[in-house]
Parts: sequence; structure tokens; C-alpha cells
Amino acid sequence: MTDRQDFIRGATRLAAPEMIGEIRLHLASEITPIWQATEAYLAETGIAPPYWAFAWPGSIALARHILDHPELVRGKRVVDFAAGSGLAGIAAFQAGAGVVTAIEIDPMAGAAIALNAAANGARIAIAIGDATGAPLEADLVLCGDICYEAPMTRHIWPWLRACAATAEVWIADPGRAYVPAAGLAEFARYDIATTAELESRTHRETILYRVT
Repeated sequence: MTDRQDFIRGATRLAAPEMIGEIRLHLASEITPIWQATEAYLAETGIAPPYWAFAWPGSIALARHILDHPELVRGKRVVDFAAGSGLAGIAAFQAGAGVVTAIEIDPMAGAAIALNAAANGARIAIAIGDATGAPLEADLVLCGDICYEAPMTRHIWPWLRACAATAEVWIADPGRAYVPAAGLAEFARYDIATTAELESRTHRETILYRVT
């Protein structure tokens, strides 16, 4: 973990994400340099983009909603699924969640979440691996921008519907093509400023849905 964290510290800087002045994260300013640096560090090409190095519109919308409505998470067991930087989970901790767990498939993301949690004094349990199909001990599951690819959506959607039988499941969608057409109830919208390099546009309207 330490070697990964040393790399992340050297390749990013601590900064507050758009709209979230309460939290600082280890963020990269551009995707291509951090991607190339990560490939060089891992001595591997063709890796997944370093999603953990950016605050994406979905996680920003979740974090803003949680920080503005702390009663929605206070005392609850919260899971930040496909957590990326861990932003939504850190916001849940700051808002008074009882237990927060970040789930990620990428060990580099796990290292980034640990750094980001420490930078904000947040206690976050980190689970690395594909949790899809396993039961979750949670009252609320946060999913920021997870429907960006058809295979990803097909893989997780039945499991999220099953999770919604015993917990609230929120999905933050900034207009991706593969969001299911049914089984979602909108409860908030946010206009998130972004960069053309990451999103091919400068703003993303991001909708928060509850899985029904």
C-alpha cells in the first residue's frame, strides 16, 4: 500500500473538488499524464483509466446531496460502490454515517481512497474486489456514474436491484448511454462543471436516482 500511496502523492495534488469545498482529495489535473504515469508505475499497458485520480460528476452530485442533507445518512451503514476516489463515502462519514465501506476492484483506487480518507479524518473501511452478487450489510448503497459501459451495466444491474430489496440504492447518472430505462426514481438534479478533456463538455447535468 505504501508504494502505491507514494506514487499517488507524487502524481497528484490535494485539492477540493468542484462544488465540494468541505473535502480535499488527491487529484490529477489531466488524464493523459496520470494514465501514462500509472502504466509506467505498474509496468503494464492497457490498464483501466485512473478513475481514482478525478472527482467525477456522479460522485460530486452524491457528495453534495449528502453534505446538504446529512439526515439521510446519519447513523446508517453506507457502502460507496465502485468508489473511485472515495468522495461519496468521505461525504457520508462527514455527514454522520455510522459505518462507511468503500468497494473498489482496482487496488490503486484502494490506495487513493485510504489517502483521501486520511486527508479528511474519515474512517473508511476499504474492500478490494468484485462484490457483485454478494450480499451487502448496508442501509444505503451509493453508486456514482456506473452505467458508462453496456457490459458494466449488465453485470451489476440485477445485483443492485436485489440490494434494493434490503437497502436504499442511489445511482448518480451524468447522462450515460446505458442507464436502465426502468426501475429508477429520480430525486435530485445537479449541474456539475467539468472539463472537456474528461467529459467532452464543460457541464454535466447529473441526476440522482433511487433504485426501485
